[in-house]
Amino acid sequence: METTGSRLLLSALEAHGIDAVFGYPGGAIMPFYDALPQSGLTHYLVRHEQGAAFAAGAYARTTGRLGVCVATSGPGATNLVTGLLDAMMDSAPVLAITGQVRSALMGTDGFQEADVVGITSSCTKHNALVSRAVEIPVAIERAIRIATSGRPGPVLVDITTDALKERLTWEGPLCQAAERPRVSQDTHDVDLKVQATEAIAALARAERPVIIVGGGTRIANVIQEFRRFAALIGAPVVATITGLGTADPGDSRYLGMFGMHGHKGANLAVTRADCMLALGMRFDDRVTGDVGKFGRNATIIHCDIDPTEIGKIIPVDVPIVGDLHETIAALTQVAEVATMPSYESWLAEVAMLRRPLPPARHENDELSATDVLDALSAMMEPGTVVTTDVGQHQMWMAQRVRLESSRDFLTSAGLGAMGFGLPAAVGAQVARPNDPVIAVVGDGGFQMTMHELATIRRYELPVKIVVIDNRHLGMVRQWQELFYERRIVATDLYDNPEFCTLASAYGIRSARVERAEDLHRALSEMLESDSAYLLHCACFPTENCFPMVPAGRHIDEMLERTPA
Repeated sequence: METTGSRLLLSALEAHGIDAVFGYPGGAIMPFYDALPQSGLTHYLVRHEQGAAFAAGAYARTTGRLGVCVATSGPGATNLVTGLLDAMMDSAPVLAITGQVRSALMGTDGFQEADVVGITSSCTKHNALVSRAVEIPVAIERAIRIATSGRPGPVLVDITTDALKERLTWEGPLCQAAERPRVSQDTHDVDLKVQATEAIAALARAERPVIIVGGGTRIANVIQEFRRFAALIGAPVVATITGLGTADPGDSRYLGMFGMHGHKGANLAVTRADCMLALGMRFDDRVTGDVGKFGRNATIIHCDIDPTEIGKIIPVDVPIVGDLHETIAALTQVAEVATMPSYESWLAEVAMLRRPLPPARHENDELSATDVLDALSAMMEPGTVVTTDVGQHQMWMAQRVRLESSRDFLTSAGLGAMGFGLPAAVGAQVARPNDPVIAVVGDGGFQMTMHELATIRRYELPVKIVVIDNRHLGMVRQWQELFYERRIVATDLYDNPEFCTLASAYGIRSARVERAEDLHRALSEMLESDSAYLLHCACFPTENCFPMVPAGRHIDEMLERTPA
């Protein structure tokens, strides 16, 4: 068929089932936008390329499908970098398509030229430069396969503008069949059965086992399979921040999040465990604390699809490399015929370790951020998607949220990128138009990407936005108070704007709440709104997030209040 590089690109995306893209136009990518109206893709115009990458990452996290973002050359492409690195750290399958200056200009420092492949080499699983239209389908095919296979992650295809404009006759396929694995399935099944048997034997020998769920359980979408397995084993369960929602929130053996700001009972259970079964987690420093002390008296069973994570940080006794669907199925099959202990004394001990979250510290009867998030968590309907920025509100929400699915809580965990919450809510609402989506954002992070209010308004997305305004960069201020002798520098946001006025300027309903007695009514009004709504919560500025494990300390060395 007679076509152009741009039309071939769009046809290739459609052939792979892509129906939504987030992007921002510019000169080098203009041929793509010129052909876009003739395609079946829906384009969502963001107001900054970083928002496109965050939205695509959220789309992927909450559906398991590939998220796609588009930008032009030079600054357009470089503005994607933070979002791509976020997707890399949290293993979200994202395809970035960028325009590049025409081939003849490359290497001349032409207008808006940048070495996009070089710049993004460390924040993508794979990237490629395409300078001929005929190469586009194969490049897209390969990029999507890499993004969505194994441990998922971001990929980038940089296409010169002359390749996008080039006319050609295309007779080849737009989407190839997936390659068959070369490893013998029989051998793989035998090895997995042996490893699963060894793992279950270690759990059966243990007196104080703990199961840890990480973000890999979300990626593999094994919620029901995991809950069945956990009930079969009967051991306490804890989660990393990206594993929240995998365990049954109503299970008495589920202790919540562990790590730097984890629940005290979860941290103490992990510390006292003599056996840990870690599923799809990477032993990040925010959960291990002092690596030299973590799990020093425990048998470690580590299950992950990425072999490079096994033993990278924590020595492992029983490694199991593979897809968690297969791994949990094998573990379940072995456990069903094994004789497992009841762990009665351990469960009784764990029950005694449970502690309520430290109470909020009120000053001058001002509203507490934790009051807001406690009430919000209690009022949210099942199936609500929550996105957050990064900081105190992120940890407070992670401590409190009760989730039915691990795809219902979206946060920048590994990278910790401020500004994630609002564009992530855009991507989540596009992906799941019939589910409630709430962005819980801080006053600092919100101002980094608040221009995406325009995107919410344009596409009439019914996103609810809760702005926790404590007039500070709260987490940094907390560290300054606790570890820098109360030298508060560059964290006071006393000159915050009127957030309701901003919302009104974008045509979005809003309200302000500053008294606890008005909180329930304000939250109800927001949650009942059929359209987008911003609730400005004016909270007192010195509330700290506890428990807290100081950096480099062991996870049982928790601060639970501000030292006098």
